[in-house]
Amino acid sequence: MAGINRSFVCILIVSAVVALAYGQSSPDETQILANLRYRIPEIRDANLEMKPLVPSDFDGFFQGSVIIDGKQQAHFLFDPATEQLLLLLSPVPIAVGLDTSEVAELLENEERLAAIQDAERHQELLAFAEGMAFRGPADAPVTIFEFSDFQCPYCARGFEVIEELLSRYPNEVRFVYLHLPLTGHNWARPAAIAAVCAARQADDAFWALHDNYFRNQRQVTQENVMRQSREFLNSTGIDMDAWATCAGDAASEGYLSAAQEVEESVRMAETVFDVSGTPGFFVNGRFLGGAQPLETFEKLIEEFGAVETSHMP
Repeated sequence: MAGINRSFVCILIVSAVVALAYGQSSPDETQILANLRYRIPEIRDANLEMKPLVPSDFDGFFQGSVIIDGKQQAHFLFDPATEQLLLLLSPVPIAVGLDTSEVAELLENEERLAAIQDAERHQELLAFAEGMAFRGPADAPVTIFEFSDFQCPYCARGFEVIEELLSRYPNEVRFVYLHLPLTGHNWARPAAIAAVCAARQADDAFWALHDNYFRNQRQVTQENVMRQSREFLNSTGIDMDAWATCAGDAASEGYLSAAQEVEESVRMAETVFDVSGTPGFFVNGRFLGGAQPLETFEKLIEEFGAVETSHMP
């Protein structure tokens, strides 16, 4: 490690040091991913994709990253001399000459900047989602936006958490669903278009599809998504013929408009809010990636002052 540029400190996850096969100076992707799965139980069932190794800013090391489930990145250094892969939390520049008060001021400024960025994102999301279906009070102190995919299994877990939150905090939380159907899911996009068409007639019709897609996710297929959607909507009282034309006739004005609405949501997710995987949550502008436990949302609800600690369920 003597060759490392001393202007940076690498925070290492010691338990995740991955020893590679003896005598192999150029590890292949399969070996790295296999070792990572072995050493880190939390990602054994995850979908892993590794970016190519490139020279790093640290002398004698190569750097790379692993994408976990299409959204989270784990960065690492590879040392050919010791044949070890070192996972990094982040490179931290060393600021020389700062005393305790100056460090505290820097941290406070960073927190203030992050809060400003959260607020700006929140306002952008509010503007984008204006007129869309939502659950909870319109004036709730906390709004949760979710970019999601009806076919995504992690989104189904997120659905259960959101349902619990809305039940626990009926006056404190508002929820808005935003479309991000992933290209690898064959019925997610037609389901999103069907949901948009339903929402244009009634908010309740949108939520009927939303809830049933997640509750019956394993029963829905590319072949039966329209038939299933019709069944989910039967009790909503909307004009089913008009909905069927909008959701199923690719040449109709309604379909083209609904498809454009879905694509605009995808564009906003990827280019404006930097969300590439699902689910992606924004709690008053604070980003949470992936399926999160109930407690994570509760802490943010408390942080934003919606409920007092003593009143937490």
